[in-house]
Parts: sequence; structure tokens; C-alpha cells
Amino acid sequence: MSKTLITFTLNEQPTKIEVEPNLLLVDMLRDRLGLTGTKIGCGEGDCGACTVLLDGKTVNSCLILAVQADGHNVLTVEGLGTYDKLHPLQEAFIAEGAVQCGFCTPGMLLSAKSLLDENPQPTRQEIAKHISGNLCRCTGYAKIINAIEKVAHGQ
Repeated sequence: MSKTLITFTLNEQPTKIEVEPNLLLVDMLRDRLGLTGTKIGCGEGDCGACTVLLDGKTVNSCLILAVQADGHNVLTVEGLGTYDKLHPLQEAFIAEGAVQCGFCTPGMLLSAKSLLDENPQPTRQEIAKHISGNLCRCTGYAKIINAIEKVAHGQ
């Protein structure tokens, strides 16, 4: 199968890579670029484990072809913060105990970032609605919502 050269911004870095036309964005990120923070869950767009931001909007990277990133901005959890400089959402998730097994955490963080970029002071109900596409089997969501609310209200 012939490959296509795509050029895009990945975690604020210009990126070029040749991809097959049927390669999924999640597979390119994990297998070709080594960004394993983006998880593969259901593979059907139902669980949100593979959530990344494409031009600031949440997308399920298991449903997007890598070629669709051409000319766009992609943000993964690796671009959100680093070990020595955590994003406020990462700090709040840690402080509130909003991470347990951690499988849903990257998608939750990026969904939360998308919400706060769009609506810096959402209500608790708006937070719950916005993260509803991200499934968590460990926390029961309360701690996750508390963490997002903490950042939104500057606590």
C-alpha cells in the first residue's frame, strides 16, 4: 500500500510522517510515534480512552485516520504537561485522587482541557455532561468532577 506524507503539529512540535491511508490516528500515535499515553480501549469510539484534541476539540483517535491530521494541531496527554511541570488539571487529578488504574486518565484530562478552554467556569452538571464520553470503571466520576471543578474555580 502506498504511503502519504502528512505534516501536522503534534504537541506544539512540527511533525512529518509517512502513513498508509488506512492507518488510524491512535495507531500512528502509539506505534509509530511512541506516544503511548493515548490508550486503545474499545476501538469503536465508545469508551474515550483514545481521546486526543484535534484543533482543540476532542476526538476519538480510534475513529480518525492519521491522514486526517494533515495540516492540523494534535494534542496528546504527553503534550499537556511534563513530570517537572504538570498542567493544573494533572495536579488537581493527583490532589483529588481522581486517578486509580489510570487507563481513562489521559482521555479524561484532554476532555477536561477542552471543556475549560471552551468554558472556563462550567457548572458541576456541565462537567459531568462533557466527560460523559469517557468511561471510568474505578473512580465513580465524583473525584474526577471534583478535580475539574477545582481547576475551574481556581481552588
